[in-house]
Amino acid sequence: MAFDYDLFVIGGGSGGVRAARVAAAAGARVALAEESRMGGTCVIRGCVPKKLMVFASSFDGIEDEAAAYGWKMSRGDFDWPAFSTHLRSELDRLEEVYRSLLDGSGVETFDSRATIAGPNTIRLADGTEKTAGHILVATGGWPEKPSMPNAELGITSNEIFDFETLPKSILIVGGGYIACEFACILNGLGVEVTQFYRGAQILRGFDEEARGLISEAMQERGIDLHLGTNIVAMAPASADHTASWTGTATDAAMGPDAQTSAALLERGTSDGPVWVKATNGREQVFDKVLFATGRRPNTAGMGLEEAGVEIGRRGEIKVDEFSRTSVPTISAIGDVTNRVNLTPVAIREGMAFVETQFKNNPTPVDHKLIPSAVFTQPEFGTIGLSEEEAREQEPVEIYCTSFRPMRSAFAGRPDRVLMKLVVAQESRKVLGCHIVAPEAGEMIQLAGIAVKMGATKEDFDRTVAVHPTMSEELVTMREPMRTA
Repeated sequence: MAFDYDLFVIGGGSGGVRAARVAAAAGARVALAEESRMGGTCVIRGCVPKKLMVFASSFDGIEDEAAAYGWKMSRGDFDWPAFSTHLRSELDRLEEVYRSLLDGSGVETFDSRATIAGPNTIRLADGTEKTAGHILVATGGWPEKPSMPNAELGITSNEIFDFETLPKSILIVGGGYIACEFACILNGLGVEVTQFYRGAQILRGFDEEARGLISEAMQERGIDLHLGTNIVAMAPASADHTASWTGTATDAAMGPDAQTSAALLERGTSDGPVWVKATNGREQVFDKVLFATGRRPNTAGMGLEEAGVEIGRRGEIKVDEFSRTSVPTISAIGDVTNRVNLTPVAIREGMAFVETQFKNNPTPVDHKLIPSAVFTQPEFGTIGLSEEEAREQEPVEIYCTSFRPMRSAFAGRPDRVLMKLVVAQESRKVLGCHIVAPEAGEMIQLAGIAVKMGATKEDFDRTVAVHPTMSEELVTMREPMRTA
């Protein structure tokens, strides 16, 4: 049977676009369909705009630090409309870059939702059907809200870049990296941030010592973090609600923004403020509520199960090490498979898929020892096992130091950093490296090379320190702080 294409990619995010381009370069006839904007979550509503917001928020308080270094600076006001206009222009530019790359590679694109109509058939939103020798699903993930009454009053990370004006106050529900990153971002932009997390500590799954330091730093910066706390109820705010925790309808209890809040309360719409009751019985009104409580693979209504593709409990597409599904002609990569949900991983999976499917070079994706960063303030860079994970696996030594870096100490700021190595006692391999510090993401990228190569603690020790830097501590810690 002659097919319209050799490969049809569903999803125009980083993984899908890379797979389409590389396959086309290998001589395949390729098409790609994207129902939203080209570039996907990372470029349009994720990594890129978030990091630009991180940059914007990092200037908060810079005038005080500059003063300690002899500069005379006056504090200005953050101009959200100016920033957001520039941000949207930049995202438009990047989307055009993605389109140009696809066009230049000879990939035919469809600005349309696409679903699976059979093992080799794709149906576009207008009913047109296309056939392909192979189908690659790269539709990513989608934020989900909790199942509770009035959850529609809250927003998700998808909408946070679309504010016309910044809210005066926001409640962020969740304790993962998305929740913590946006708590730091919005706090740095001048928003009053409250954060609820039902667990005992934020950033579950990461190294306990690192997450504790980040939690303390967030609170020192003014984030009102409530652990072991969740929402019991929420509703459009009314004039009967107050902006206080106490429930007393007085301006004194309502705080410095009482007059603004009281005016907003009268609106009582889903676009206005939201009344929230917490598990501890407290009540408060927020201008916005952001749910950062998880993401689900974007597979609903795609016709995958009807085509015979096995779907997991959370809606993820089940794949093997070569990204192949239970249907031989259908593969999947990226967050839709819920393996390691990171943009560079999706890109690697896309390239490996092309090697396997179109270059006769079966290539599994190595999902071990992947470095990553959490763009809180301070940043968190990590690779490998946490101390808790490692000590359950084998006897380990912990090399760790926490200190005030030179820049902060000179300026009289309380900021602390953490450098930590988790080392196997028997093999001496560095099993984990964890850095909490400004620019930790940049540091962990380089440290990750050594850890991935299987470097030992003695390899780190033989490396001459770069002085004076924060990261020199990674190669100067001689005695373990503890063993486990």
